[in-house]
Amino acid sequence: MGLSEAPGERDTQALLSRTQAMELRRRDYHVERPLLNQEQLEELGSRSPAPVTLQWRTWFRCSRARAQALLLQYLPVLAWLPQYSVRDWLLGDLLSGLSVAIMQLPQGLAYALLAGLPPVYGLYSSFYPVFVYFLFGTSRHISVGTFAVMSVMVGSVMESLAPDDAFLLGLNSTVNVTARDDTRVQLASTLSVLVGLFQVGLGMVHFGFVVTYLSEPLVRAYTTAASVHVFISQLKYVFGLHLSSRSGPLSLIYTVLEVCWKLPQTVVGTVITAIVAGVVLVLVKLLNEKLRRHLPMPLPGELLTLIGATGISYGVGLQQAFGVDIVGKIPAGLVPPKAPHPQLFAKLLGNAFAIAVVGFAIAISLGKIFALRHGYRVYSNQELVALGLSNLLGGIFQCFPVSCSMSRSLVQESTGGNTQVAGAVSSFFILIIIVKLGELFQDLPKAVLAAVVIVNLKGMVMQFTDVFSLWKANRMDLLIWVVTFVATILLNLDLGLAVAVVFSLMLVVVRTQMPHYSVLGQMPDTDIYRDLAEYSGAREVPGVKVFRSSATVYFANAELYSDSLKQRCGVDVDYLLSQKKKLLRKQELKLKRLQKENKLPKQAAASKGTSISINVNTTVVDIESNNDVEGSKAKEASAGTELEETGAWAPEDAKASDMSSLKALGLPQPDFHTLILDLSSFSFVDTVCLKSLKNIFRDFREIEVEVYMAACHAPVIKQLEDGHFFDASITKQHLFASVHDAVLFALQQRRSSPVDPVLVTKL
Repeated sequence: MGLSEAPGERDTQALLSRTQAMELRRRDYHVERPLLNQEQLEELGSRSPAPVTLQWRTWFRCSRARAQALLLQYLPVLAWLPQYSVRDWLLGDLLSGLSVAIMQLPQGLAYALLAGLPPVYGLYSSFYPVFVYFLFGTSRHISVGTFAVMSVMVGSVMESLAPDDAFLLGLNSTVNVTARDDTRVQLASTLSVLVGLFQVGLGMVHFGFVVTYLSEPLVRAYTTAASVHVFISQLKYVFGLHLSSRSGPLSLIYTVLEVCWKLPQTVVGTVITAIVAGVVLVLVKLLNEKLRRHLPMPLPGELLTLIGATGISYGVGLQQAFGVDIVGKIPAGLVPPKAPHPQLFAKLLGNAFAIAVVGFAIAISLGKIFALRHGYRVYSNQELVALGLSNLLGGIFQCFPVSCSMSRSLVQESTGGNTQVAGAVSSFFILIIIVKLGELFQDLPKAVLAAVVIVNLKGMVMQFTDVFSLWKANRMDLLIWVVTFVATILLNLDLGLAVAVVFSLMLVVVRTQMPHYSVLGQMPDTDIYRDLAEYSGAREVPGVKVFRSSATVYFANAELYSDSLKQRCGVDVDYLLSQKKKLLRKQELKLKRLQKENKLPKQAAASKGTSISINVNTTVVDIESNNDVEGSKAKEASAGTELEETGAWAPEDAKASDMSSLKALGLPQPDFHTLILDLSSFSFVDTVCLKSLKNIFRDFREIEVEVYMAACHAPVIKQLEDGHFFDASITKQHLFASVHDAVLFALQQRRSSPVDPVLVTKL
């Protein structure tokens, strides 16, 4: 034990000795520099306006290099495919593509039902968009295709614009399934085209930053609430019930109530089929997790379950014997392209924008996670274009809107996927299934697809644990999470997203309206200033107040900034100003009355043109003598004497200023002579902020406190100049490079309070 501790002790001693030596060397240095205000700093650094670059000029420049750069930017496959390493990456991409295709098949069929469409359209949506993303995408690991959240958003639109009640046959309760499906396919494909147009347009104008307004708590809460919508929507397939089509606010609540009301009509065979399929899927997933290190690729639980369920359904005749609903006819081959219906754009506009933003937010979030993990970069604007083209071209080929799936993306990464080739391989396998094998799944029970959807919700349901982590980490983010979740549950997916975004932005505004205000003190023997309330070692500089806001000041919090400044300084500025004006006004009225009654001496009449403020002291004497009942003559004599005395020095401005001071007026004086505004947290200033700063200068100067500003960033200085903030009364000499410079300058200006040597820090 002693031998093992010896090196550590020696290292500690060596470290301490080095620290002490550095401290001694530091004490030997003595660096001095002059105090710098903004004018001196600009002269020292030879400041000149930054050159203005007109971005639009570069847009119209033509050259071979620029054309090649644009081609590689908007068609990334030409950049990475020539550098593809067949030896190192091909095998991993093939295994990964096969694994993703095996998952894509059952999920495509299931999510098509979730979107309210025939299952085969889920296979189409798993082929066309995936191949398009292979050409235009920049993420190597995300799996584009059908996704539960997107599907349930599409299903909500279908239930709203093409409900079952609109396709009833006569007086019967039978629904014309063919007409309904045709209408919904038109709506879904047109919606996909419109979503694609939104995404491509936003990407072309470099609007990828729109996703920054969707914080991580918001996105996670939204997907969690969407998983609840997905789960509730699958209950009708699990219990074999026929429910009414509902959309809009509280539709989820009504659906749950209807499911509870119709539980006696449950088809037992459907429930047993769903339970057995769910148990098998869960067991296979648990087995995959245990044998993950020993298997080259996960066991295809969904595919095996689909094959087994289809075989049992066909052999036993589950539909005829037990009333279990099956998928039905799945046509073989691809459908021809079809133009969208522009007349539907007006109905789908709001939903399309919401779906476009949500789909992009999910894709770019996953893409950036994988890019950070594997050391490459994902371009948000190009991702918008790639995802938009996937939806745009997919909509022309009868697909519904897609994004990327979290579960498939994790499988694509864990099975050795290296590039977008894995996505191309998966789309090729899906093409084979569409052309040749799709019709084999016609007897597949819908309850099995519902079980596939519900089991795959595990990842999103686990996000409920965010509540506990956010409770400990950040209550504001927890508030965003809760509001997003509740709004999405109660108001449906489209309105819920809008409420969540608005609330999140309002919360940001509210937080900037209530920043942390602090009075700063100097740390001993340093030029560092910290909050007096937080640092017990900080000491307030005598006669100087340093005030700082933790956020920039703008129209929403400018008034709060001024009020907090006056409150933290410990001086009732408004009261002093009102009392000073009141006393000056009384003196003016008294002087006029005395002149009117011809009580003034000749010398006072001769000085009629002098400033009123020189007689403020007379007013104080007069006011104090007012309560003396027997002293009216003495009061007049006192007034005459004072006026005679002041007449001799009235032209001297300094004496006039002394007579109008707070001390001469009998008002309490502030316990500090200088106020320094630390503007280091300001990122911009608007016109309201400029007016507030001017008012602060004016008000504090009225109570004999000089005001300086410090630590202002260059963009803010430029905005101050553009806003004509600097004038004859406020110059750049009132703006200092640092708080310490402003403090030292303020102390030097006070002749009666020389600079304390302790305050002059030796850097």
